[in-house]
Amino acid sequence: MTIDQERQEQLAPSRHLSLPPDFLWGTSTSAYQIEGATRIDGRGPSIWDDFAALPGKIRQGANGDIACDSYSRMQEDVDLMASMGLNAYCFSISWPRVLPDGRGALNQAGLDFYERLVDALLARGITPVAKLYHWDLPSALQAQGGWATRSTAHAFADYAEIVAQRLGDRVDYWLTQNEPWCIAYLGHIIGVHAPGLKDAQLGVAVGHHVLLAHGLAVPRIRAHTRPSAQVGITIDYYPMHAANLLPETREALLSAEAFRNRWFLEPLFKKRYPERLFADLGVAPPPMQPDDFDIIATPIDFLGLNYYSRWLVQSPSENGTPYEQITDIPNASYTMLGWEIYPPGLLEMLQQIQRDYAPPALIVTENGAAFPDSWDGEHVVHDLERTHYLRQHVQYIEQAVAEGIPVKGYFAWSLLDNFEWAQGYGPRFGLVYVDFPSQKRVIKESGHWYTSFIANQRKNDYPAG
Repeated sequence: MTIDQERQEQLAPSRHLSLPPDFLWGTSTSAYQIEGATRIDGRGPSIWDDFAALPGKIRQGANGDIACDSYSRMQEDVDLMASMGLNAYCFSISWPRVLPDGRGALNQAGLDFYERLVDALLARGITPVAKLYHWDLPSALQAQGGWATRSTAHAFADYAEIVAQRLGDRVDYWLTQNEPWCIAYLGHIIGVHAPGLKDAQLGVAVGHHVLLAHGLAVPRIRAHTRPSAQVGITIDYYPMHAANLLPETREALLSAEAFRNRWFLEPLFKKRYPERLFADLGVAPPPMQPDDFDIIATPIDFLGLNYYSRWLVQSPSENGTPYEQITDIPNASYTMLGWEIYPPGLLEMLQQIQRDYAPPALIVTENGAAFPDSWDGEHVVHDLERTHYLRQHVQYIEQAVAEGIPVKGYFAWSLLDNFEWAQGYGPRFGLVYVDFPSQKRVIKESGHWYTSFIANQRKNDYPAG
């Protein structure tokens, strides 16, 4: 087989999967990563604007001031999604664009933008999935203590209600928070994300208040949405594998699982924190009020799950932690960020969540990979590795549904190459290539494959009539 023949075989759409006709096939983005326009139309600063301004925090000194310029190119991007055949789009709303100070005065221009976005999506037959928080806390709230204070949780609930009042008659899918673990750990314990703090005790308080914000926001959203509306939260999950059969490795695995996965799932579904979590972190439990767990565990309609890889764990040797993650696995394949490519983990995640927590429904809200992509300057971006990645992963969705797991959607990360947080503009996750100097969009081979794949899923959705 020649290289061209192999490429054509890989780019061919997969077989039709046995999934319901209303299954959501989409892509995800987040506001700070794509919108730009950070000083336009009344938007206030966020902690990511502040963090990116600190020397040495972001690769090559990058920031989100322009990003993909999607604030100005919104209609172009919606038309692009429609041309790709997507029937859903998961986007985040910028809190400081709606409430520049996090509370108080409303920025009408900011809320108008999201109303135009929702209307544009609906006009093209694309279901909007609105995330209320993807890490861009208003700077004014951070100055008052940020997520380390309970007041921020209440401010978030107020913000959620304002947005739901405006968009609740058109948006049926809502996510309160994206990846609370990253907010708490990356932003407040090891400090590689905004706001760049390094305090484990502070981090567990932050995690608790993010969960509290979610629980407070759910009824406020439901009060202003249609009966068909679905409200959930997104957790990033990593299936845990033991590197060997030693008893101490089994103990290490339990610690890793508590830290990386159950820290936020247990409060959401079981009104408790994992027993070993705080001892392993060397901290006291966060300050709590008697009804906090009841608020946090307010029933949700679906759980969003982000899947990228697994953890392979062994007992520690000399590092003083309860476990050690193995990052150099023989014969494994990796993305350019060093994340192991492990497609069966998507199914394992769905099986484990269903077994342990049984949420009413599940949506894979992010799944994707960064590879070094190159544009020929015309109309082609070869990214066969990403195409292969997507093909391998989506096949497991069908198996999960066949097992009775209520998976309702799959969203590739990401629609566009974008500002990838502390990594700047180096890693490219998009199904669409963005030439940042010109802002030209070029659908990659993986994007064309996804288009063909979605079209193939719809061929037999409805019986001939």
